[in-house]
Amino acid sequence: MTALVSKWQAVKLLTRMDKPIGTYLLLWPTFWALWVASNGFPNPGLLAIFALGVFIMRSAGCVINDYADRHVDGQVKRTQHRPIVSGQISAQEALMVFGFLIGAAIALAIQLSWLTIQYAFVALILATTYPFMKRYTHLPQVVLGAAFSWGMIMAFAEIQGEVPIIAWLLFFANLCWTVAYDTMYAMVDRDDDIKIGVKSTAILFGKYDIRIIGLLQLMVLATLFTVGDMLAFGWPYQLTLVISAGFFCYQQILIKGRHRDPCFKAFLNNHYVGLIVFIGIVIEYWGY
Repeated sequence: MTALVSKWQAVKLLTRMDKPIGTYLLLWPTFWALWVASNGFPNPGLLAIFALGVFIMRSAGCVINDYADRHVDGQVKRTQHRPIVSGQISAQEALMVFGFLIGAAIALAIQLSWLTIQYAFVALILATTYPFMKRYTHLPQVVLGAAFSWGMIMAFAEIQGEVPIIAWLLFFANLCWTVAYDTMYAMVDRDDDIKIGVKSTAILFGKYDIRIIGLLQLMVLATLFTVGDMLAFGWPYQLTLVISAGFFCYQQILIKGRHRDPCFKAFLNNHYVGLIVFIGIVIEYWGY
């Protein structure tokens, strides 16, 4: 029994159940899309499928990420105690967990339309390949951004039977946002990553990292403003963009010194950006 409990604890750490920030960052944009695609009233069953799908795919992404990084995590201060590296769970067991999660995700996907299922396969490819991209390109954050944004495309495909321009604008906004906050995340590990040869946008951007993050944040706000204008949203939604701009300014202050802890704190703060934009969308559809 003790061994079973220990293994379950390892699985919880492997799937990051103890760190829900990644789930939130994936969930809020998916909710943006579900609300916009359904004019503010998503089907409860569909909402449950997508919410559960977010949790499952984020967990699967964490597992395959740890598997891909099992030979380098021990050399990075932030990741040296992860379950596979510390021996709490084997690489083979991690793959079994990954397989189970993907099976669960497929079980959810087959309840959707054929068009959405086709898009779901793209989501699976993005989530599976992202962890390996850091060996071959300095832009793994872009692949992560596509993976974190693909649920929005699936939401429109399922609800409207097509993927209109508004969906792609939301996709682009979230892609830019993801690259911005994951670059902050990568700044935490930059020194270690350079030593072990792992690539990231934090390394690629170099001394221009803060400026480029700021540019990406401006692009997020501009694109979300355009979305609101196309949907004829009023002042509540626009106010949430102003508040989001305030959060971005706060993050810029945190990352100014490029120190590990403040950069990580800035990354975590992005959860509130996703939440406040979602609140603005809900208010627009539910009245004010």
